[in-house]
Amino acid sequence: MTATFLSEWLNLLFRWFHLIVGVAWIGTSFYFIALDLSLRKREGQAQGIFGSAWEVHGGGFYHVEKYMVAPKELPKDLIWYKWDAYLTWVSGFALLTVQYYFNATVYLIDPEVMKLLPSEAVAISIASLAFGWVVYDRLCRSPIGKNTPLLAACLLVIILGATYGYSQVFSGRGVLIHVGALIGTFMAFNVFMVIIPNQKKITADLLAGREPDAALGLIGKQRSVHNNYLTLPVLLMMVSNHYPLLTGHSQPVLVVALILVMGGMVRHFINRHDAHDNFANFWWALPAAAVSLIAAVIVTTPAKLGGDVAVSDTQALQIAQAHCASCHSASPTNEAFTEAPKNIELDSVADLRRYDTLIMAQAVRSNAMPLGNETGMTKHERELLGAWLQAH
Repeated sequence: MTATFLSEWLNLLFRWFHLIVGVAWIGTSFYFIALDLSLRKREGQAQGIFGSAWEVHGGGFYHVEKYMVAPKELPKDLIWYKWDAYLTWVSGFALLTVQYYFNATVYLIDPEVMKLLPSEAVAISIASLAFGWVVYDRLCRSPIGKNTPLLAACLLVIILGATYGYSQVFSGRGVLIHVGALIGTFMAFNVFMVIIPNQKKITADLLAGREPDAALGLIGKQRSVHNNYLTLPVLLMMVSNHYPLLTGHSQPVLVVALILVMGGMVRHFINRHDAHDNFANFWWALPAAAVSLIAAVIVTTPAKLGGDVAVSDTQALQIAQAHCASCHSASPTNEAFTEAPKNIELDSVADLRRYDTLIMAQAVRSNAMPLGNETGMTKHERELLGAWLQAH
């Protein structure tokens, strides 16, 4: 078994595990926010109860109550929701390592953006995630953290600033996956560094007979809400590498901004609906998301290619053999692959015609291919290949 073959299996297993625990974490986040927003004060409610909710699912009825701080006594079988969050981040970082760190020259580094050694690219990646968390956490703990609109605006600036910084260092694929990894780090560390420690302090005070600090719960709630609003954008970031219209765009900051607005507005609409707010107070959220979506479609619309240029079949095939066939061939020469990715082989003119739409999207209208532009494919070569594809 080759190292490449084992790497592919590790990639597959980490990705599968990441999806499983990610679904569990996101589902829990969505459920508890919806539950929190659906709580209602009821007649005869015991002292110290913030509200309760009646729910029906799977043929059964459930009655859930929330305490303003904590009950006087806690059962031994208290359930803590934390491992899904931890494992999502750990498996995501493992996937980042296998996919991007082990293959930095292919997926992470673009010499046209910045010439880096793999070790330098990996160091920048890790340092940026750690630094980003420190900045975000300090911001939340500062006086700005008490002003929700201002905090949201500052968080947007942090994420967009990070996007710009990544775009000056990494390949298009590396940019969006790192924005997603940065947001995911905020979310997981919110649970690990803030929410769970605060809950443990409340529990310890309760068991010791002390009055728990209500502020600890409010801080945890704030971070939980952040996680909820960031979920939809981070999901799109994580699948963005399958779409060169996103990763190959020349304005990644604009793309990320529109994704954040789209995801945030959809989440806001759902949350306010779950809270049974007056529709007049939140109707605007979906139109705002729709406008952002339309803007995203417009800004990612491919530009028209240059004028007609006569390109022969031989010229087109030569370009493909020079820049595509090292990976997309019956016998790949690129050490990162044992077989053609997605079984797309580009060894003949007939192959080029068969996959013309994919080639146009990946290698002509964007620089997503070749990976990391390892072969140094020029803009002129992309234009020539595009002209041939349009003519055929």
